[in-house]
Amino acid sequence: MMILQPGAGAVPGDHYLRSTPETVLWGRLPCRADAPVLTIAAGESVTIDTVSHEGVLEDQGKDPIAYFTGHGVDAASVLDDAVEIAATLSRDPAVDGPHVVTGPVFVEGAHPGDLLKITVETLVPRVPYGVISNRHGKGALPGELPRGPGNVSVFTPVESRPEGLVGLLPVVEGGQRVIAFPLAPFLGTMGVAVDSDERPHSVPPGSHGGNIDINLLTEGAVLYLPVQVEGALAYVGDPHFAQGDGEVALTALEASLRATLRFDVVPRAVALAEFGDVLGPLARAHGFLVPTGLDPDLNAAMRNCVRAALDLLQARWGLDEHLAYAYLSAATDFDISQVVDIVCGVHARIREADFEGTGRG
Repeated sequence: MMILQPGAGAVPGDHYLRSTPETVLWGRLPCRADAPVLTIAAGESVTIDTVSHEGVLEDQGKDPIAYFTGHGVDAASVLDDAVEIAATLSRDPAVDGPHVVTGPVFVEGAHPGDLLKITVETLVPRVPYGVISNRHGKGALPGELPRGPGNVSVFTPVESRPEGLVGLLPVVEGGQRVIAFPLAPFLGTMGVAVDSDERPHSVPPGSHGGNIDINLLTEGAVLYLPVQVEGALAYVGDPHFAQGDGEVALTALEASLRATLRFDVVPRAVALAEFGDVLGPLARAHGFLVPTGLDPDLNAAMRNCVRAALDLLQARWGLDEHLAYAYLSAATDFDISQVVDIVCGVHARIREADFEGTGRG
């Protein structure tokens, strides 16, 4: 696998955005007061070199070369932009999140009330390795795992096989890597700036998107986000090679991706006609429409997702409420996006093909 250092390899987008100390935030998300690092026309694409936070964090030494060479990676295979960000930027782990977020990007013609449509065109691994972490007593089993006072970060190499790229794990620490699981890269964080002068923490997701961790957002998927400020001020980060629904240990297989995304604007009138009033992240992926529900309480997040799904069915296909509720119960899966990011996430998978007979797109 080619190491995609900044500027190396194919850059298919209309624009190219590197992750540098000048183009990223570490642990915080953009707000309306932030100046854009790039301005584009609606409909244009941007190739973004995202940087994983794993290997740059303070509890890992804040030295990616030392951290990854300590796991057998050649120094030339450690990303230069990760090294520069770790050496140049600082954060306060007590008040800031871990994520390296690239942006914001000003999209011309995006106004509050519109939807920003982000199409995931390509996601290419930049390195053949990543890290899965359970740290700081967090995850789905806080107080139980990790055992002992330390943090657990599992270095995970990636191998190319005929069936595709796989991550490799051993059965016991230090053993032969005989467990192989398929990669399905996606960006854990895609968002728009909030209408506030205060930068949000990078961990909890919200109506702005952010750290939504929906693993359906692989190549070909679309994410719609309600625009809150002029130009949307879009950003991305938290690249993942693979994640199970729930993300129970705290992180996915975290690793840097070269992402090419297309940014379009859906005017409010069109958005209302197609989807109703979208109040939070909405995805379209692999034949499904995917409304979301968010809340610190997982039960409340589930209820919010059901309400969003009902609203979508009624607005898009005209279903009576009781029939929409019946359809969701019989035919729609509600999946837990993640339970480890302060605000829990649930997303529904509504098959668009089920509604072909309605005569409405």
